[in-house]
Parts: sequence; C-alpha cells; structure tokens
Amino acid sequence: MGFLMTTSIDFRPVILAGGSGTRFWPRSRRARAKQVLALDGERSMLQQTVERLKPISDSKEIWVITNSWLAGEIASQLPELPKAHIIEEPAARNTAPACGLAAFLIERQNPDAVLGIFPSDHVIGDEPRFLKALQKGIAIAAAGDNIVVLGIEATRPETGYGYIETGEFALDDAALHVRRFTEKPNQIRAGEFVAAGNYYWNSGMFLWSARTLANAVREHLPETAPMLESIAAAYGTPQFDEVFSALYPKCENISVDYAVLEPRSAKGEHLSHLYCLPAEFTWNDLGSWSALYEYQLETRLRGDGDGNVAECVEHLSVDAANNYIYSPKKFVALVGVENLVVVETEDALLIAHKDHAQDVGKVVRELTAAGRNDLL
Repeated sequence: MGFLMTTSIDFRPVILAGGSGTRFWPRSRRARAKQVLALDGERSMLQQTVERLKPISDSKEIWVITNSWLAGEIASQLPELPKAHIIEEPAARNTAPACGLAAFLIERQNPDAVLGIFPSDHVIGDEPRFLKALQKGIAIAAAGDNIVVLGIEATRPETGYGYIETGEFALDDAALHVRRFTEKPNQIRAGEFVAAGNYYWNSGMFLWSARTLANAVREHLPETAPMLESIAAAYGTPQFDEVFSALYPKCENISVDYAVLEPRSAKGEHLSHLYCLPAEFTWNDLGSWSALYEYQLETRLRGDGDGNVAECVEHLSVDAANNYIYSPKKFVALVGVENLVVVETEDALLIAHKDHAQDVGKVVRELTAAGRNDLL
C-alpha cells in the first residue's frame, strides 16, 4: 500500500492562532501576539505558516481559529483567506474545542475532507521535506479512521515539549504505531526518552478526516460535542454569533492531546489507528526569547563573534557574550554582561537572564493582576 498525495483528497488546513504569547512580552501583547509578529524574517509567524501550506492547499480552504483581540490583524495579514474562515472564539477553551469545532464545521461540508491542525507560531526549515511528509500524512489520514501526528526527532532532553512513544512500523513502513503521549517530562525522564530512541517530540501538527475527529470528540467529550455541533449548525446564519457566544464558553477547557489522543493510545497501538510520522525537516516552536536566540544563532541569521544576537541599529560589545538584544531604534553597547535577554519597545523594557526566559509570562500575570492594561 503506497501513501502518495492524490488530487482527489480534499485537504483543509486549520491553523490555531488564539494564543497570547505571554513569554514574548513586551513585544507580544493581546492585540499583537507572538503569531502575528515577525520574529523570524520579514513576515509574521502566521503568514509563514500559511505560505508553506499554499503548495498543497487552496487559500480559500484554509481556516484560522483565533480570538477577538487578533482577528482584525489576522484578516489584514491574510487578505486572501475568506473572512468567514477566520473564527473568533468568544472564550479561550484550549485546543480540543477549537479542533472539534473545525471538525464539525467541515464535516457538514465534506465528512471525508482531511483536516490538518497546525500551530500558527512554529518555524519549519527544509519546506520540500515538510510538504513531502505532509502529503504522506494526508494520504494516510484519508485512507480510513486514522489519526496522524508529525513527530520530531528528540535530539536533546528538552523539558518544554510533549513526547510521543512509538512502537513498530505500520502501513508498509509508512509510519509508526503510537504507544502513548507523555506531557512535558522532568529532566531525568526527558533524558531517558532520548536515550530510548523511540520517542519523538509532539509537534502539535495532526492529520485526520473531519469524520474521524468529529466522531472522536463525540466519543471522548460527550458533553462538549453537542454544543460544538449546535454552533456548527448555526454557522452562516444570523444566529451564529449568539449561539457561539452562549455555548462555546461552556465547552470543556482541555487540549486535544488529553481529550482525544491519550484515550486513543490507551486502546493499544494496534487498535488505536494512531500513527506517528517521523519528520525529517527542521522544527522549532520558538517558545521563549532564549529559544529565539538559540534558533537565530544556530541558523546564523544574526550574531557576532561573541555569541551576541542583536536586533538593533548597531551594537558594540566589550567583554560581553551570549546575549540577546532587541532594540530596533537604538545603538546598544554591551559591557561585561553574559546570557541576558534585553527587549525594548516604545513603552517597556525587559531585562532577564536567559535561564529564566520561560518565566517572562509571570510578568504578564503580575501586570494583569495589577490591572495594567496599558502594558498588556
């Protein structure tokens, strides 16, 4: 059985763009979150996500699920998308309701359509390999009640990612059976996973038919599914906004991994129809300022001989090393400092140690508690 993309498969990408990107404060704000920022190049993370999908999908078939803070900016950045395909969640309810709603909406149009779930803020290199993997995964998802997750080779004991434990090859060696999903482990367990050799990072990219995902939501979220179905039934009618606002906040706040994938994997790898497609392309979820620093240093986009990455008019370093600086309108001098993140915007200045870059979100929580909406 060969799994090659055919023109007869109806492919519908669904991009999840509702996050607030708090770990990229102060550049990331409610109305200018990480996914609509140009952190890597001239185009925003979201625009890059759409661009890499265009070779195998029509822009008119792409959906984006976001929130009211970002919907206007997203519509401006993606004028080629139908405005009706930019769905504004009335409340944040994690990825299971978002994915489920997309499944019920598209199931009403074509139950056999293959949905691709894509985060809006990841960096992917070697796009031809990405597209090749995607085509294979789409064909597997279209071939039955199959769920495909793109897995990234675990090259280091990373504690910030979820992991996929895989079993033996299946489908004529086209993919690996999934044994289980494991949420972010501690350093010791992460090291064990990497050493085992059969664990992959969970990329958050999934492929399944609209029918398969909709039925999985009906099975595993029996209280949420009817509400999502009612919302989908109201789509395109004058009552849609009212129904959406009334029902969606009542949906269970849970990730699609916990809600659907983990219960599926518990059935056993030969019964779950759950497969991991090992990715051969480079991938980075740019989860913090330090991750952005590492990525830019590795790809040699920027950096001086002392390991400083500086996005500024000009910079000078004296006995300073391994710092990340963002100050696009000023000259910056670094003297005797190491491993710092310094990010300047018009109204705020962040200074943090790179080892604490994951804690920048705590600043946003403190500002929220203090009612400092001017900085949010």
